Amino acid sequence: MPDDPTGQASALLDACRAAGIKIVTAESCTGGLIAATLTEIPGSSDVVERGYVTYANAAKTDCLGVASALIAKHGAVSAQVARAMAAGALVHSPADLAIAVTGIAGPGGATAGKPVGLVYLACQRRGREAMMERHQFAGDRRSIRLAAVAAAIELMRRNI
Repeated sequence: MPDDPTGQASALLDACRAAGIKIVTAESCTGGLIAATLTEIPGSSDVVERGYVTYANAAKTDCLGVASALIAKHGAVSAQVARAMAAGALVHSPADLAIAVTGIAGPGGATAGKPVGLVYLACQRRGREAMMERHQFAGDRRSIRLAAVAAAIELMRRNI
């Protein structure tokens, strides 16, 4: 996995620009790295509409409308919560394409059945069903977060 997914992000921005698509991000374990990677590129403001960093469960509820009961039932690191984050990002923005990420970057935070490196991504185009991915990334915290960013950018590219 490359340490710098800027080239991948630039290609995504070009494809979104050509299709007239605006992006919204909803990030937990990446802490804004997806949005930062995209906005590192000059001219990204015509594609990146906004980003949410919803690290705390309360932020997922307050900013994105993720039901606290859903978090309690499945855990913040789950496909269900990632899907709700993507849907909520679209509800709370005029963007066309949402990417959501939740996971355990480590080194702590693992639980039974949810190891360090577990990441769920949800990508949703307005008016369509969300695409979900479950990843088990290896490495340290930085490596896991960068791998999640690269996977998120690729998932968005496939949803244009």
